[in-house]
Amino acid sequence: MFLASQDLLSLLSGGLVGFVLGLVGGGGSIIAVPLLLYVVGVGSPHLALGTSAIAVSLSAFANLVNQARHGLVKWPCAISFSAAGVAGALAGSSLAMRVPGEQLLALFGGLMLVVGTVMFIRKDAEGNPDVRLSFSTARQLLPLLLVIGFTVGALSGFFGIGGGFLIVPALVLATGMPIATAIGTSLVEVTAFGAATAAN
Repeated sequence: MFLASQDLLSLLSGGLVGFVLGLVGGGGSIIAVPLLLYVVGVGSPHLALGTSAIAVSLSAFANLVNQARHGLVKWPCAISFSAAGVAGALAGSSLAMRVPGEQLLALFGGLMLVVGTVMFIRKDAEGNPDVRLSFSTARQLLPLLLVIGFTVGALSGFFGIGGGFLIVPALVLATGMPIATAIGTSLVEVTAFGAATAAN
């Protein structure tokens, strides 16, 4: 039995989102939302944002397994960032449901332009591969992880996105970890934020 055209478009779009997410640790929702709206044919911006959140969460989890096997996940940093970020995602997604779909879509478009500009001008830093959250470093690292985590989570929830393109530079800013490790670690947060947003 042949797949319906909408099902086929959904599969192809989902494959593209998963590929991008695994490659750069972010950008899944930036691609998923326009694909759901304009390729797959989802009619409501709120529905597209909510659907993209769960799709990106599942894609991130699938990619996380491989990154963790290669030792590219800083688990204590990821868990602290995620805990604060999930609270932010729940707050942001609750606020988003009160915003009309067209306004939400316009704000999402503005965010895409900002992200594109930041990614274009950002220079990759080598970072410190030995950075880790421990009792001795908690006083320095934990406040940044919690504050930045909540902020990024709130943006993630509001826009219905995994937030990987925000999480990666945020992790580098908060901890000084290398970009490759930040990409692997960000998949924990993308999984958590997307699941919290979609559930809400």
